[in-house]
Amino acid sequence: MKKLLALGLAATLTAAGLGVLAGCTDAGSDNEGPGEGTVKVGLIALHDSNSTYDKNFIDAMQEACKNKGAELVIKTGIDETNDCYDAAIDLVDQDCDVIFADSFGHEDFVLRAARENPDVQFCHATGTKAHTEGVSNFHNAFASIYEGRYLAGVAAGMKLVEMYEADALEAENFDEDGNIKIGYVGAFPYAEVVSGYTSFYLGARSVVEEETEISVTMEVSYTSSWYDLQAENDTARKLISNGAALISQHADSMGAPNACEAEGVPNVSYNGSTAASCPKTFIISSRINWVPYFEYMIDCVADGEQIATDWTGTLENGAVEVTALGQSAAEGTQAKLDEVKSQLMSGELKVFDCSKFTVNGEHLTSYMADVNYDTAFEKDTEAIKNGVFEESVHRSAPYFDVRIDGITELSS
Repeated sequence: MKKLLALGLAATLTAAGLGVLAGCTDAGSDNEGPGEGTVKVGLIALHDSNSTYDKNFIDAMQEACKNKGAELVIKTGIDETNDCYDAAIDLVDQDCDVIFADSFGHEDFVLRAARENPDVQFCHATGTKAHTEGVSNFHNAFASIYEGRYLAGVAAGMKLVEMYEADALEAENFDEDGNIKIGYVGAFPYAEVVSGYTSFYLGARSVVEEETEISVTMEVSYTSSWYDLQAENDTARKLISNGAALISQHADSMGAPNACEAEGVPNVSYNGSTAASCPKTFIISSRINWVPYFEYMIDCVADGEQIATDWTGTLENGAVEVTALGQSAAEGTQAKLDEVKSQLMSGELKVFDCSKFTVNGEHLTSYMADVNYDTAFEKDTEAIKNGVFEESVHRSAPYFDVRIDGITELSS
């Protein structure tokens, strides 16, 4: 709360107990509040700033509104239930011009509110329906975060090589074929998580195979929750006890990083640096920087322009980022990251180049992905073109759900 007050935001609580933060103003406005004609933005967050996932959205929205002189109302702790619809309608009643919801399960409720309120713009993160529903005031947005996770995997691979060459690994850190074992704490076996952990794994493996005579295998265990501090801590500890030499995650609490810090196991976090709380083990984190999208969204509303139906952030437009390296990162990591990032941005390197991985011992030449939502979750779109799985091309939200060799799911 201190951070919010420092930004000149007035904090109150609704009758329902939801956090509402209003009056986000331009830094040069001397806190006089938004003027006439200012865009009013509503944010619906699944959790609050204790969740690294939601904090990433909240911080970005506050920054964007401050930069654009927009007014902001934030509702936190909004479940993926009809509570989301009620929150959206309340924001409409508060005269919000554009409303953004941050969680996958919010989509149906936000879409319903959009149909009923055609004069208000509704935007939603990680959703799948905007490109097929044809509702002109409903929009999806995501980013090619798999490229950020690949870069985070490269940093992890550099650390694994350093440990291997220094004989700092134990016998339990190797599988029966002599490959280094790593672990991944996932929330759910959704395409977003599968895409993320696969790209992370491919990044780590690329470095280890380039620098040593061995490879990497990875175990993934799911918590069945986006945010569960204890479950994520327990899951990370289970993976460590199984011999994981390094842990990463797609889950939203500090559970896994805290477990790694306690056990002295290198960690790659998500959605923000954990360097302050886990200084001995933090290597790097990847995240979506939502500021570019939020500023674009506000500008569109202010100028009366149409918001893109399905917007994808990239390394090029600044939406995909990795954090500064932690003190435990291996020497030479930044130079390697710069090299690989350049290759990704030029197109020289493709994360899901099918020649770089196998499925049941074979390289994929064709794969029908589930891109267009339907209740049967039918595969409807050929995703491989010129030997590359085209992630985030046919829609912004991930649809890579391929289980590749070298990764084992312990639970699903």
